[in-house]
Amino acid sequence: MMEPLVDTVDQNQIVTNSQLLKTMDISKMAAGDVSFTAPFKLVAERDDYIHALVAYFDVSFTKCHKLMGFSTGPKSRATHWKQTVLYLEDVLTVCEGEAIVGSMTVAPNKKNPRDVDIMLKYSLNGRRCLASRTQYYRMR
Repeated sequence: MMEPLVDTVDQNQIVTNSQLLKTMDISKMAAGDVSFTAPFKLVAERDDYIHALVAYFDVSFTKCHKLMGFSTGPKSRATHWKQTVLYLEDVLTVCEGEAIVGSMTVAPNKKNPRDVDIMLKYSLNGRRCLASRTQYYRMR
């Protein structure tokens, strides 16, 4: 549970909208900019169960003659980066229109800067499910 799974997620398994957590311009970043906390609100697009949150990144090459980019998301063509699956300790029962709200904190691990520490806080106040939890992950 503490180690995220890097795997391909079928787009039909996605239950909610997606939420942008952070935009980074690597040409302007300082060393400390890789750490961040970002709020999120995920709204269910159908009645279903949620077992995990899925993270991915998009890339845009904007300093080229021709703009280029790609997404590593589950609704895009597969890449070798796949997606990052953060399994939840709770199985969330959501109804269409209900929102999971929370925040994600991402930072390099202090002992091994190649590892990434993730803190996920989430809550759901739904008709069929009440949940509020903080979970910690380490991406190796």
